[in-house]
Amino acid sequence: MSKLRFKALETLPFKDFRKDNAVEIPQKLSALFCQNVFSEDTMREYLTSEAFNFIMDTTKKGAKIPRHIADQVASAMKDWAMSKGATHYTHWFQPLTGSTAEKHDSFFTPIGSGRAIEKFSGSMLIQQEPDASSFPNGGIRNTFEARGYTAWDPSSPAFIMGTTLCIPSIFISYTGETLDYKTPLLRAINAVDEAATEVCKAYFDKNVTKVTPTLGWEQEYFLVDSALYQSRPDLVITGKTLLGHSPAKGQQLDDHYFGSIPTRVMNFMKELEIECMKLGIPCTTRHNEVAPNQFELAPMFEEANVAVDHNSLLMDVMARVAHKHHFHILFHEKPFAGVNGSGKHNNWSLSTDTGENLLSPGKNPKKNLQFLSFFINTLKAVNEYADLLRASIASASNDYRLGANEAPPAIISAFIGSQLYSVLDELEKVTDGKLSPEEKTELKLNVVGKIPEILLDNTDRNRTSPFAFTGNKFEIRAVGSSANCGAPMIVMNSIVAKQLRTFKTEVDLLIEHKNLKKDEAIFNILREYIKDCKKIIFEGDGYSDSWAKEAEKRGLNNFKTTPEALKAELNEKNASLYEELGIYTQREFEARNEIKLGKYSTVVDIEAGVLADIARNHIIPAALNYQNRLIENAKGLKEIFGDQEFKVLAAEQLNLITQISENISVIKRTVDLLLAEKKTAKSITNRQKQAEAYCNRVKPLFDTIRHASDSLEMMVDDELWPMTKYRELLFTR
Repeated sequence: MSKLRFKALETLPFKDFRKDNAVEIPQKLSALFCQNVFSEDTMREYLTSEAFNFIMDTTKKGAKIPRHIADQVASAMKDWAMSKGATHYTHWFQPLTGSTAEKHDSFFTPIGSGRAIEKFSGSMLIQQEPDASSFPNGGIRNTFEARGYTAWDPSSPAFIMGTTLCIPSIFISYTGETLDYKTPLLRAINAVDEAATEVCKAYFDKNVTKVTPTLGWEQEYFLVDSALYQSRPDLVITGKTLLGHSPAKGQQLDDHYFGSIPTRVMNFMKELEIECMKLGIPCTTRHNEVAPNQFELAPMFEEANVAVDHNSLLMDVMARVAHKHHFHILFHEKPFAGVNGSGKHNNWSLSTDTGENLLSPGKNPKKNLQFLSFFINTLKAVNEYADLLRASIASASNDYRLGANEAPPAIISAFIGSQLYSVLDELEKVTDGKLSPEEKTELKLNVVGKIPEILLDNTDRNRTSPFAFTGNKFEIRAVGSSANCGAPMIVMNSIVAKQLRTFKTEVDLLIEHKNLKKDEAIFNILREYIKDCKKIIFEGDGYSDSWAKEAEKRGLNNFKTTPEALKAELNEKNASLYEELGIYTQREFEARNEIKLGKYSTVVDIEAGVLADIARNHIIPAALNYQNRLIENAKGLKEIFGDQEFKVLAAEQLNLITQISENISVIKRTVDLLLAEKKTAKSITNRQKQAEAYCNRVKPLFDTIRHASDSLEMMVDDELWPMTKYRELLFTR
């Protein structure tokens, strides 16, 4: 292993393939945009007007596509793809593994007499049949029940990767249950569209016919040299370092954050941006992040479904491009101890087909009342369903990061800024019932009317808040970097849809039964919502111990681990929400909870196995090897100087020998206990109890083994230490 470490290190400065792999942008990035996408412009060129209009109606209104139109689209799509060098097609989907999946089929079709043609029909476009038995299903499917279906999603454009036409698709079982992120996301998007459109038409703008949730994600990641990556079995198998002493210099000087991007990394970024542009991913921002070798990429806002697809596609493209530049990309939320981990901030908002952002204040009191209605209803939705939002970001890898003075804590709270907080205070004072002329003037001119001025100089951002309002959107900051954006987006769109339905019902009741004017009814309902929401609004330091105590007083949950969060997720209130909106059936909801619990247990089980292997087969032998050298040295000193002087001259060697033995003993005992606890946890059949066993009995032993191992790293001769060290992994240029 030590040879592997030094062989990896030797490749870095000297080998030709580590020289800067210069990348030149062939033309303006804008000229590359959507080059490999079956975009609207491409469809205009290749489709008949009839087929094009059907696709536009399907995208905007959800209209069904007749078979003859599907055949036309398939033929045009095939011709376009083949003109780009494509030979195969695949239904590209997002199963509950957290990554994407694809099964490639060739356009090639024999027709007899030694002849063949390229064929792609409407039926091939609309549906494909991958094996569903090996994907996570939470008990919905038996192992022997293999059939599953993928179905084309026309609202997300097809694209070409290499020589394959990729068709974004949903994934369902033979019996109709959803097995992916896209299907429930599309349902949630439809639900919030209907609810928000009804509110807009009824109270604010009758011209609104569609409301679209938008998403702008920010992807953080680490880059490590591919040779060093291969020298660390923990990185290869788990995506994180399970051992490793912190280097003398980490991120203390803040010199990496927004610093000059290293040339080799810049070349990776250039090529990545070229590939993103071709695939229609509108990347606009790149920079160094806080930790060494950590970076961030962010795109323009897009419709939520397309944005989720683009983020999933991006992660695949990033890995491919990194490989070409002899990097390995790490999406794990906490790949290195002692430095910041990586997140994926999800910036969410609602936009109308009339061109308005519903979370942006307007130029007059009417538009600001619209803003306040959607703003306060969003806070109310999060207040009511905070546990669902917490569960949507729960994972074994994100548990390492949440609350670690770099990411928001597990307590779901909202930051809105002191100025907006004072606006809510004023609204809370609204009289119950009809407003006097003076109250109307006060509200509309002095409170509601001043919102644009307030937000021009908005309060500073709060990086410790898991749900922060940032001027015209809400930022869900606690999403993990390896996560599928679909999970929190399903929750956000579902809970806001539910809340907007409730809001409209309550406002209409006041108008009909209390004879209140529309604005008065809205103000009265918003006032009650503000009272309810005050408990989740927090403007201070989310990392502080005082906040945890204050949150407990307010009745806010603090689910620090995934098993806790997933246990709370599975309650009747949440299940009813999804059933009412048609997002999940009870069976699908329970199955997804079971999948997440199972994945958590599996991840911790794998980490435990890898840690035990490294500790037994690499760390202990290296420590014993060095200890034997010390023993030989001590014996030599004793032979030369005799007992009297030996005790003085060999004092440090003897002390080191003792410390090494003590740490080896700790590692050996704890590894044995770890494997025993791992075996016990694995035998538990109840998913919730199994996850709790891995969390509470297996995982805590990691720290004991790591502490002893990291202590040995600081004692053992550097040339004998088998594991590539943090100082080598984190400062590669």
